[in-house]
Amino acid sequence: MLSPDELQLLQAIRDTGSLSRAAALLGKAPSTISHAARQLENRLDALLFDRRRYRLQLSPAGRVLVEESARIHEDVQRLTLRVKQVARGWEDRLWIVCDEIFEFETLLPVIRDFDALGSGVPLRIGHEVLGGTWEALREGRADLVIGATNEPPTIAGLRWAELGRMDWSFAVAPRHPLARAREPLKPEQVQKHRAVVVGDSSRQSGERSYGLQTGQPRLAVPTMRAKILAQREGLGVGWLPARRVQGLIERGELVEKRMAQPREPNVLYLGWRSRDGGEGQALRWWLDRLAEPRLAKRLIDGLPA
Repeated sequence: MLSPDELQLLQAIRDTGSLSRAAALLGKAPSTISHAARQLENRLDALLFDRRRYRLQLSPAGRVLVEESARIHEDVQRLTLRVKQVARGWEDRLWIVCDEIFEFETLLPVIRDFDALGSGVPLRIGHEVLGGTWEALREGRADLVIGATNEPPTIAGLRWAELGRMDWSFAVAPRHPLARAREPLKPEQVQKHRAVVVGDSSRQSGERSYGLQTGQPRLAVPTMRAKILAQREGLGVGWLPARRVQGLIERGELVEKRMAQPREPNVLYLGWRSRDGGEGQALRWWLDRLAEPRLAKRLIDGLPA
């Protein structure tokens, strides 16, 4: 592996194409640069420079050396930074999984605030649906889950807190047959019409859906946003986050129907597992932010459709 000075020398010669210009760039005498270049070739027993042309160039071996050495140097710098981070109580990374019921855009201001800390902790943010959210925590694919919609399962070392409650509206497109049906709608009326559901992403447990009648045909879509759009287009029926679709209902793009069996609000949870017997500073920062009522409300309310 090259020393930082040797790597700097090779890069300067590559960029300037001249020993004299490389010397000027590095603030050293040309003779010093020439001697260092010769010593490096002798030490490695390889021709690193092509001196046959007017413009000094790296040989193929020299190009490989500078490229690979630069990569290794960057890796060492990253490793050094990670070691310092962990020594100061910051994690080497933080993996967050949100239930798909949330919209990613609502987290952008929080990510921006986290970046402003300058912690250097890499974030990875993904999403799961229903049982898949808790499953990500159990399988080690998440350090923190946000917005899990079913009750906390039994997981070794699990800690959890309530984030808030989400209310639901049963809504259909104005041209859908149920839009004109007499209220309250009974289960047997709804069962005849296709439901739009967001598919459970769990790999282990059976697929689950809320508010689905036995034997009811279904259209499975990837996201809650897709479910709202599909129901607005009359492709099916179902329960939707009340505050997210309030504007669509007020504008007449969806019709809210009173149900004989109303759906209870869902409690949304935060869940996490401490690593190495404690909570790192990054995880603790996110938990403190998510405990703020205004942020929790923004996450639950989502973006108006």
